[in-house]
Amino acid sequence: MEKKSTKIAYFIALAVVIVALVIAKVTNDGSGFVATGWALFPPVVAIALALISKEVYSSLFLGCLVGALLLADFSPWQTVVNFIGAGESVGMINAIDISILIFLVILGIMVDLMNKAGGSAAFGRWASKSVKTRSGAQLMTMLLGVLIFIDDYFNCLTVGAVMRPVTESHKISRAKLAYVIDATAAPVCMLAPVSSWAAAVASYVPDGFPGSRISMFLSQIPFNYYCILTLVMVIVTSVLNIDYGPMLKHEYNAQVKDDLFTTPERPFAGADDYEEGDKRSSVLDLLLPVIVLIALCIVGLIWTGGMWDTESDNYHNFVMSFSDATAGTGLCLGSIVAIVVTFIYYWLRGLISFNKSMESIPNGFIQMISPILILCFAWTLCGLCRDDGLQVGAFVEGVMANTGSLAKFLPAVIFIVACFIGFATGTSWGTIGIMVPLVCAVFDWNSQITLLSIGLAASCAGGVCGDHLSPISDTTIMASAGAHCFHLNHVATQIPYGVTVAAVSFVSFIIAGLLQNVVICMIIAVVLMIATLLVIRVVVGKKHAGIFAEMAAADKALYNK
Repeated sequence: MEKKSTKIAYFIALAVVIVALVIAKVTNDGSGFVATGWALFPPVVAIALALISKEVYSSLFLGCLVGALLLADFSPWQTVVNFIGAGESVGMINAIDISILIFLVILGIMVDLMNKAGGSAAFGRWASKSVKTRSGAQLMTMLLGVLIFIDDYFNCLTVGAVMRPVTESHKISRAKLAYVIDATAAPVCMLAPVSSWAAAVASYVPDGFPGSRISMFLSQIPFNYYCILTLVMVIVTSVLNIDYGPMLKHEYNAQVKDDLFTTPERPFAGADDYEEGDKRSSVLDLLLPVIVLIALCIVGLIWTGGMWDTESDNYHNFVMSFSDATAGTGLCLGSIVAIVVTFIYYWLRGLISFNKSMESIPNGFIQMISPILILCFAWTLCGLCRDDGLQVGAFVEGVMANTGSLAKFLPAVIFIVACFIGFATGTSWGTIGIMVPLVCAVFDWNSQITLLSIGLAASCAGGVCGDHLSPISDTTIMASAGAHCFHLNHVATQIPYGVTVAAVSFVSFIIAGLLQNVVICMIIAVVLMIATLLVIRVVVGKKHAGIFAEMAAADKALYNK
């Protein structure tokens, strides 16, 4: 908040928040604020203050404080109890998933270790020779994101660690890298039948559905336009070099001014100074630890799902074990074993000394402090707004109660509502958990099975979209961490891209509700997405012709070296 105008806007926003809270206190009849419109106020406060101040820690803290205050009916002591979670079902103590935090730290240690051993530098040297264009670097990032579909957290951090040196050599901004990572995290997981997301969505389908719950998840995949069109957008924008909105400024600075960050914030200062390491280091010294990490994380996930538990219904059933896996615990178990294997591998290779390898432990932890802090506040805020807190779901259920008569247009309405909830709460799983039972109640399982599939797709797509665009989303935070990008830069540059896909998806859901034909609706959606991007390219190209000329010249100079 360096600029005077920003400070003024921030204090005006704070004044509005205080006035709103006074109004809430005065107008409340004593029934409290649970399951009312006020349940959405805390995330609105956090998001608005973050976007105004460009500072996320205090904004999330104030959002949590407002949520705890409303849940406590303005009781000072109970507000503190709600915030901390002392003896309550909400609050920071209850919201924090320690297994995910351990996984984050281990990933940070592994990245620093690969850096010190020279694996990152070796991969960067190989990629700079093998990947010849900016488009190739972005598509390679996307491909890696698609291949690592088992979990969005794992996807964000692993793809970021591997692709940072590659994209840096092609002068791709950190904001663009964060976008590509984010676009191939949650959207890919939502389309993958074997992922932690498939298990979560299937579990939300109520009892009594005529068929397996996983079949219900599979039926929504071809209608999940936001996730599918997000991948289409990454391909088209990468191949045709389409940039617009704040992203254009970041890409211009990266290509022309050799500034990958644009803004002065460097949350991972020093972490990108890749060490050459031992001269014997090779690409394998980066790929092997990553492959081992992926394999062991899969083993950890299916272990938590009962793969080798003789008393479990999932005994020796890979698909069902994966579906019932506990993501945090499985990733934590797999990553702990993987980091031990990585240490031993580098020692046996003679790439790094014992003492120097131990330096990676505190360094990796330090690199992850920023995302850990943001995650803890985001989880706390989410918990304060969900079922054990202000019950956003119950409020939305009341709003949606009389929309059944919209019939064929209802999927588009469901998509918009899910987008709003996902954006406000920062959680796609929570949003889907709210929306799926409502969708199953609105559509008849026997006579409206296609509309039910489209409605479920709309709720899943909307949850991912809202989560994708939200500054308080854990996946968005992870994408920023993976790309080593200032979090609010990632948010600001991603929103125009996400809104573009959301607009096309909204139209596609209207068409799907009317036609209810998988193939025709998919073709129309993809054509609409590509046509929209081509129109944007023409409009932006005319408006910023000089900027694009400079970028083209910089690209030519880079690849003619």
